[in-house]
Amino acid sequence: MTDQQHLQALTDIKRMMERSSRFISLSGLSGISAGIFGLVGAFIANSWMKEYYYNWNVSGIHSHNDFLELKFRLIALGLAVLVAALIGGTFFTWRKARQNNLPIWDLTSKKVLINTAIPLAAGGAFIAGLLYNHLEGLVAPTCLVFYGLAIINASKYTLPDVKYLGICEVILGTINLFYLSYGLYFWAVGFGLLHIIYGALMWWKYERKRTI
Repeated sequence: MTDQQHLQALTDIKRMMERSSRFISLSGLSGISAGIFGLVGAFIANSWMKEYYYNWNVSGIHSHNDFLELKFRLIALGLAVLVAALIGGTFFTWRKARQNNLPIWDLTSKKVLINTAIPLAAGGAFIAGLLYNHLEGLVAPTCLVFYGLAIINASKYTLPDVKYLGICEVILGTINLFYLSYGLYFWAVGFGLLHIIYGALMWWKYERKRTI
């Protein structure tokens, strides 16, 4: 066996070990699509909030019912953005897995799901408590911090670059705690721009060569 064959054999072994221990089918396009949905959601939420405060300033009357309506509309919008991002992420991940002849649902993907779901579930319960106690200003930074922790927790079972996205989300959420009135803008950066930048970098690093 030549040196070239030895090198190829080692490369194949390394690739098989990565496939068995890490979920490598995450697509950079998933991050880009999630970021786009996040920016669209932030734009819609911003327009709703501007309309609410404009009407408040014009009428001079602060209606509790109007605030509750805005609150529930924003919650519904957030859930819609989440569902859209999950659908987009699942599609692009499935497509990448099919191109690489890899299963999308195996032991490693289950580990990724579990390690992501635990911090997200804790964050969801925490946010529900904030809303129940009328602490809406803390929702945006809490979303960012718990989401970042979920990504970091799952990164050991997928591409290592994912961890850096999680760290950036945690840092951004922590900074947001000191600028609560700008929560929507931090949310847009964290769930919008960071996802697009991360997705583009992942596509360039791992997927570009397959498409050119």
